[in-house]
Amino acid sequence: MMENNGGRTGAVIPSEILTFLSGKGGRSLIVKGGAGTGKTTFGLELLERVGKPEQSYYLSTRVGDEALYRQFPWLKTSELRARVLDAGKMFLETVNPPVKSTEADLPEAEKRKIRAAKEVMRSLSDDRGAPTKVDRTHLLQLTRRNPMPEVENVYNRVEKALPDKSLLVIDSLEGVTHKYGLEMEEFVMCLQKDLVESSNTNVVMVLEKPEAGGIEYLVDGLLSIQREELDERRVRHLRLEKLRATNIGRPRYAVTLNGGRFEALGIGNGDHTASPSVWRPVSDPERFYSTGIPDFDRLLEGGFRRGSFNAFEIDMNVGIDDYYMLFTPTFLNFLTQSRGIIAVLAAGESPEKLRDTLVRQTAPNVFDQRVRIVDYTASETEESYIVPMAHYGREEATQVMVTAEKAVRGPQQKPFLEYTSFDTLESLMGDQVAIRMYFHGVRRTKLVGNLGIGLLKPGLLVASEILNMMDTYFRVTNIDNAPCIYGIRPRTTIYSISYDPQAGSPHAKLTPVV
Repeated sequence: MMENNGGRTGAVIPSEILTFLSGKGGRSLIVKGGAGTGKTTFGLELLERVGKPEQSYYLSTRVGDEALYRQFPWLKTSELRARVLDAGKMFLETVNPPVKSTEADLPEAEKRKIRAAKEVMRSLSDDRGAPTKVDRTHLLQLTRRNPMPEVENVYNRVEKALPDKSLLVIDSLEGVTHKYGLEMEEFVMCLQKDLVESSNTNVVMVLEKPEAGGIEYLVDGLLSIQREELDERRVRHLRLEKLRATNIGRPRYAVTLNGGRFEALGIGNGDHTASPSVWRPVSDPERFYSTGIPDFDRLLEGGFRRGSFNAFEIDMNVGIDDYYMLFTPTFLNFLTQSRGIIAVLAAGESPEKLRDTLVRQTAPNVFDQRVRIVDYTASETEESYIVPMAHYGREEATQVMVTAEKAVRGPQQKPFLEYTSFDTLESLMGDQVAIRMYFHGVRRTKLVGNLGIGLLKPGLLVASEILNMMDTYFRVTNIDNAPCIYGIRPRTTIYSISYDPQAGSPHAKLTPVV
């Protein structure tokens, strides 16, 4: 079963789920979670991303069509509208009479023999050929007690699509079973035997509660969506609890319901290669420096304020490549506008890595001329962009830094970006020296109109004093393998950091985690 993107770019459904639903034959999947966790949104996203228009159906027992459109306005402009409309008309009105089966007229003993024979045939081979008729054995047993026109019409639609695979989303199990006075276990067994195992159908069942109550053993897959708080901000997690015959590479994903759409975060960031073209700078608003990320500029109401120092606390679970997604566009935006960079790199970063990252989008000679990386552990270097400081005394070091500043400012004496990792300063010089250097840097930044970016790692002694002086304070963390950022000053919601799926790296975007 191929993924239908419905006009949206980028992966939003975990690959494990796509692989599971693309397996041979039908698959059954229960999606459980408390109220407001996003189960309905997930079901609709599956319908658009996975289901084909003529072979996918959404059975809702909780809301009508118009209520769905009010909650999910994107349905109105999608081909999914026809499927949801079909569902509403088909399930709320009795359009077709139940299909009669000659088997229904047989004595009970004969029917038991037939059912037993079918079970034996199913167990003997998975290569028996694609079905052309829907098995109604278990449905007929239930409809003798109470007609279920909605479900019977689903069977009719699935049969019409055979031998192609259909996708049915039932939202919710409780709604159907309560309406017809059924036990949940017997209804799930009916769908599993008739549609999933015998009729090449993927059936996704939404459960309105966080626990499956013992029915999980009947189905092939089990997902749960949970909601929790991180630093007084809401985060949702999708857990892949069981996907039969499918390798689960990542058991948990952070998800967002931004814009009424379901999206699993942290998918595919490592798959994007850098655009071969030269970086086109994002224009700077008056009194601001653009971050190079339009979403981040909007979050900051224009960008980084000129002459400001901005703190980024990097959690231990965040890798260099993760936070470089955030800073690389800013670095490039400075270099491509003939502005320079002075950097004190964090432990684990390297001058060579930074240069390699940036020269993919700008000329190497521009980097060499306008970037200076201060290395307090090096005594000599062959690279013009590295400033070795290990053997200099105070006066010599001051003169070396003056020379470096002249290089990055260039003949036009432009402001420059100061990128400082305070864990490096504190570990090499102690907290008091690091704080004095920071105060000096803040004065210079505000006087010249530079842009200051300061990196903080957990446990630094200088953190509290430095943060009191920062104009902005952001925290970068990793949630279920998705790099995220949120503002402490100013206070913001959580945003996922990812590459723009259309422009590719190093172009980045921020997605609200809601």
